[in-house]
Formats: sequence, C-alpha cells, structure tokens
Amino acid sequence: MSDRSPVAGGETPSRSRGSLRTAVVWEVLRDALDRRVKAAGTDVLDVLDTGGGTGSFAVPVARLGHRVTVVDPSPNALFALERRAAEAGVAERVRGVQGDIHGLFDVVGRDGFDAVLCHGVLEYVDDPAEGVRNAVDALRPAGALSLLAAGLGGAVLARALAGHFNEARRALTDPAGRWGEGDPVPRRFTAEQLSELVGAAGLRIGAVHGVRVFADLVPGGLVDTQPGALEALMKLEAAAAELPAFHSVATQLHVLGEKAPASTRD
Repeated sequence: MSDRSPVAGGETPSRSRGSLRTAVVWEVLRDALDRRVKAAGTDVLDVLDTGGGTGSFAVPVARLGHRVTVVDPSPNALFALERRAAEAGVAERVRGVQGDIHGLFDVVGRDGFDAVLCHGVLEYVDDPAEGVRNAVDALRPAGALSLLAAGLGGAVLARALAGHFNEARRALTDPAGRWGEGDPVPRRFTAEQLSELVGAAGLRIGAVHGVRVFADLVPGGLVDTQPGALEALMKLEAAAAELPAFHSVATQLHVLGEKAPASTRD
C-alpha cells in the first residue's frame, strides 16, 4: 500500500488534466482503503464498484493490490474494463459482471465487501434510497461507502454563467434539479440530501466533499498553456473541497459513509 501515485485512469495528478475531475475523490477513497487495511489486518480488500463502467476507479484500486468486482449494465463498458485491466496488468484482480444497483444481489452477495463505490449511479436510478440501501447491504461491518453524485448548485451556476438564466432558475426550483427537457441528467442532489440518504441507510458520515468546484468553469486553454496552472488548480480544488461553503456550487458531491463495526451494531 505504499504506492501513492495512481489516480483514476492510472496517471499521476501532475500529468493528467482529466485527473482534475477525480483527484479529490481518489484521495478520500485511497485514505479510506488504507484505514480499512490497517483495521482489518490484511493487505488485500474486497471492493465493489457498482456502475463502475470501464474501470476508471476499479483499475487504480486493483493496482493497489485489492480485488475489485465491477457491476455495470453495459456489456460494452465491461468489455472495455476487461481490456483496460489487462493493459494495466491487473486482470486477475478485476472481475466484471453485468447488472445494476437495484438488482445488485442477483449478481453479488450481501455483506461481502470492505468498500463499495457508487459513483454516478444515483442520478439515473428510479429509487436512490433503495440504491444506497443495497450498496450498504453489500458492505461488511466497518466497511466504507464512497458515494459520488451530481450536485444541484454546480448545474445552476453553469447554466447561469452560460447565459441560460431561465434554465438556471428552473434547475434551482425543480424537485429533481433539472434545467429542462433536454437536460441529460435525470436527477441532482444537494450535500444535505446525499448525507440524509447515507445516514438513513445506517452509516456514519465520514466526510463530505465538493468535487469539480472550479475545474468545469476554468477555460481549458488557460490550464493547458499556463505553466504550473494545472497543479495550482488541483491544489485549489483540494483546498475548497472540504469547505461547506463550496459544496453548494460543486459540479459533483462526494460522501464517504462508514458502517459500524460488528461489535457496535444493533
């Protein structure tokens, strides 16, 4: 567990502009895995990535030495996952199965994982509360849930800055946080809503972070051409991520939930 370099996609933060979108989540997740390793007394954890697609998180987690099961409804995504894992040299530690969060226990067992990743899933399911409950039921005692979902405030801000003021206002007042019929995201959340879902499922909230607070607003040309701009922006994202004031304008929100150890559960 000494390799501190991978981010989603397997690149280091200083080399990948795409890592701006995942660096904050990766740091929180990696620390949670490290804590679980120490608590469990094992170097190898069982990790479930529901909705994990092509393995942008699953493959880096496997590179840390853990066993990862990816559940995704798309055969094409699972094929790409298999190829990505093979190219990274972790094919033996990554398993892909077709399924979704609502039918999770048709393809995996309950209480079988040290950590569950549920990234970019709740926006698209019919019942987010059921999705969170299923993710929690897949956890072993003292396991960790990494939950990432679209943030309401970030969408409102983005539409307003683009000059679409009526759409921004509609997203702000719409129960699902949608800005119109053409909105590709079915549902968005506030930090409070996500925390309530996690708490209602019986987990303790370990941390809440805003993700992509600035990354989607800064012109790409500025980041790509100014020396040191990418690293400086990543540091700014990390500094703002933990501050509640910035949760309300983040494009995504990340909640880390922790299941009680067996000795303290009712």
